[in-house]
This record gives sequence, C-alpha cells and structure tokens, in this order.
Amino acid sequence: MPKHSTPAELPVQFEPEFIAGIREIFEQKIAFNALLGLQIDDIGGERVHGRIAMRHELVGHFVHNRIHGGVIAACLDAMGGLAVMAAIGARHLDEPPFQRLHRFSKLGTIDLRIDYLRPGIGESFRMEAEVLRLGSRVASTRMSFLDADGKLLSTGSAAYIVS
Repeated sequence: MPKHSTPAELPVQFEPEFIAGIREIFEQKIAFNALLGLQIDDIGGERVHGRIAMRHELVGHFVHNRIHGGVIAACLDAMGGLAVMAAIGARHLDEPPFQRLHRFSKLGTIDLRIDYLRPGIGESFRMEAEVLRLGSRVASTRMSFLDADGKLLSTGSAAYIVS
C-alpha cells in the first residue's frame, strides 16, 4: 500500500522574498560570514547546505595549504545558526516573510563542539547542517564540513538560544 504524505512530511517551500532575506542576512549583513566567503546553496525547513572557496587568507598550515581549524569551526557554527533560522522560518510559515526574518535577532550560540577528522585541503568545501530539535528556548544542530568530492572532513554539534 503506498504511503501518503502528510503536510508535516512535505518539504517546506519558502517564498523567494524569505530566501532573499536570509541570504542578505547570512552572506552580507553578518560581516564575518562575508569575510569568510560563506555562500548558501540550499535552504530547507530543517536542513541547509552551503559552500566556501579556499583562499590564501584562510590557510592555517602554510606548508600543506590546509584551511585553518578556526575557519572550519566558524563555518560550521554559522551553518548551524542558518539551519536554526530556516527551522524558525518553517515553524512560522503563517507569518509574512518580513516578520519571520525579524525572529532571528535573539539567535546566538551557547555551545559548540567540533571534531576534526581529516585535514582540510582543497580548492573549495561544502557544509551541511540540520536541526535535531527546535525548542521554545534552545535549538540543537548537527553539522558537516566536506571537501568538494563529499568526503567528510569535520563534524560539529551546537546549541543555540532562540528566545
């Protein structure tokens, strides 16, 4: 018997103005993200994807041209925050996009753990993040930092204050 999708199982379709607003906040208004060169690839209700290009300014080990561990941590933290933004936006789809975008003003990291599994060597990197739980005050996330071929280089988990 075929399984029928319920509204909760259907992927969230954000309005173009909401996506544009999140992009502007994440890629431009958060100056550190802009400095790192973080770019959003995809925004879903509980999962987001992004990327970063390797640049000389991001090198942590000059002999091996390896990306700095602090850059990896900052990218994963930012992506976890982006996943929470998307989950908050999905939770309040009944509100206009402009109103939902103002809900992010209190978002902040309260705990972050990064595991470095392999050296970050490459011309570009991808990141994924998902919300494990979005509570009324705290959200929990899991993040991945991958090379261009999809090999897992680092993982992260974080908690964010949302109220």
